[in-house]
Amino acid sequence: MISTDRLFIAEMTLDDAEFILKLLNTEGWKKFIGERNVNNKQEAEVYIRKIIDNPNFSYSAVRLKGGNVPIGMVSMIKRDYLDHHDIGFAFLPDYNGKGYAFEAASAVLNHPSTLAVHTKILATTLKHNSSSIQLLERLGLVLDKEIKVEGKELFLYNVGVDELLLNQLTHRFFGIFNNTNEDQPDWGMINETCLPEAIFIKKTGLEEEVYHLQSFIAPRRKILSDGTLKEFKEWETLAETKISGNIAQRFSKYEKSGALNGTSFKASGNKIFQFIKTWEGWRISAVVWEDVTAG
Repeated sequence: MISTDRLFIAEMTLDDAEFILKLLNTEGWKKFIGERNVNNKQEAEVYIRKIIDNPNFSYSAVRLKGGNVPIGMVSMIKRDYLDHHDIGFAFLPDYNGKGYAFEAASAVLNHPSTLAVHTKILATTLKHNSSSIQLLERLGLVLDKEIKVEGKELFLYNVGVDELLLNQLTHRFFGIFNNTNEDQPDWGMINETCLPEAIFIKKTGLEEEVYHLQSFIAPRRKILSDGTLKEFKEWETLAETKISGNIAQRFSKYEKSGALNGTSFKASGNKIFQFIKTWEGWRISAVVWEDVTAG
């Protein structure tokens, strides 16, 4: 079972028959996925049994933590006409537009059980399914090409597992310095994200400050723990990653906010991350950043 802030995600069972009967007969499923001719609970059980018995299919039911109510599903399927598994999702109409699909699909896509057995994840969608396209792109998948399957014109999206791992690594790095809501930064995480020899460079105009890992961490540990900098958080707003073998680079736009010596501030800027892949996984080898706005 996968748990998120609002959801439980677990392999579908025969107990989900009434839910799957309802889902398969929604207008959205029939329009964007297709008619399955499942018209009663018994037929829904047969449908689920075929999924359970097929090693190329994995369907997970998505439930609200409050009340354990089933609201949607996420699938991972190895199709005959694709080289890799593809991810799919569908939700009851009452739960669309509330972020549940992104929360569930992101959790499945980035779960260790997914990352451990795949090198690339695909997704297909009808060319006119704008909501699915937006969600896939938000998940980090990139349009590869157009394909035609059973007379239907589809967009084929893909994302490499290494890129998903680099997304996770970058987000963990940003999160290290968060001390909102009286949280304390997780300084031990720095050794899980960065090489001991990592270099950090702060650009201000044509000047630069160069740090090694410990000289970078020490002053930040002090101000984030002694009350100088409170309610600080920093987050990525846009990113582009290029991977070549066991090295990678990421251009990142970020925003940050907090209260420095009692004065609230907001700022944004640019970061360039460099990564190398080690025996322990991807690690940050260098970071260069430059604030571009502040207020």
